[in-house]
Amino acid sequence: MFESLKFLELTTNPYIDVLFKFIAFVVVLFVLEFIINRVFRKLTRKTTTDLDDVLVEILHRPILYTIVVSGIYFAIRDLQPSASLLLLSQRLFYSILLISWTITAFGLTRKIIVSILFKLFQISGLRDDAVPALTSLLKIIIIVVSLIIFLAIWGVDLAPMLTSASIMSAVVLFAAKDTISNFFAGFTIIVDQPYKIGDYVDLSTERGEVVEIGLRSTRIKTRDDILISIPNSIIANEKIINESAPEKKFRVRVPIGVSYNCDIELVEDILLQIAKNNDNIYPEPEPRVRFRTFGDSSLNFELLGWAKEPELRGLTIHQINKEIVKQFREHSIEIPYPQRDLHIISNRTE
Repeated sequence: MFESLKFLELTTNPYIDVLFKFIAFVVVLFVLEFIINRVFRKLTRKTTTDLDDVLVEILHRPILYTIVVSGIYFAIRDLQPSASLLLLSQRLFYSILLISWTITAFGLTRKIIVSILFKLFQISGLRDDAVPALTSLLKIIIIVVSLIIFLAIWGVDLAPMLTSASIMSAVVLFAAKDTISNFFAGFTIIVDQPYKIGDYVDLSTERGEVVEIGLRSTRIKTRDDILISIPNSIIANEKIINESAPEKKFRVRVPIGVSYNCDIELVEDILLQIAKNNDNIYPEPEPRVRFRTFGDSSLNFELLGWAKEPELRGLTIHQINKEIVKQFREHSIEIPYPQRDLHIISNRTE
């Protein structure tokens, strides 16, 4: 690396040559600093995106550090130290560069790649809840690759370590099979989008608002303001009713039975007026009443309307039922209870 620097060997004195080379590195450092600050930064300010500004900001320091460390390393090398000291300086040189560029890779992941992922998710229509998971995965890959390179730089034999790591991985995978199952289920939920944060969902066991979607579990706040954490592997195998999708409204269905002697038109008008007067019922689409069946003891109607908030379903039905009882009593409309007529037929013979 950098073997072409031999043209800077101007004298037979190695110390003077080292000084010349160090000065050359300093000059290159200042020239590069000038180009970045006066040329690249001005060009990036004229663009419509901020990504190039962030890219210059992230790559600025590690490039300068690389030049400085390279200059120090070549100065040490040209002084022709012992083999052990040269090997140590070489390993330190590559280690410092590795650490510097690993930190840079973290910065690129956090700012550049995250921005790109957000845009890709928006274009594809997928929710961006998966971005933190993908970012964490990229960081883990960067750490593992950097660690392997670091050990190789310092001459560590990786074969026994990889064998031990394989055995440990198998043990860990077996012990953490539930966690891994939740992880993949969580990733499936994020990509499949059965619900998002803020949605009101009804599972077979719980009903409430989704407040957090993680890789291991989903947190739901119930109507009792209790926060429940449900493993994603359980949710992935259940039927999910999203009451907030595709729109954040739901249909209220209130069944009611009236006496056979009641005025059907009056019953319909009262029910419609009750729905229209409720603040949680949308005026459009209009509420409606349907005469469903002839029951054993009653004429069975159903009041239907679109409500604004799924979490207010219980309160809305409560208000409507309460008003139905009040209005029916005022208009003398009977809500019958089950009745049976018993006919006794006498079959006596004299």
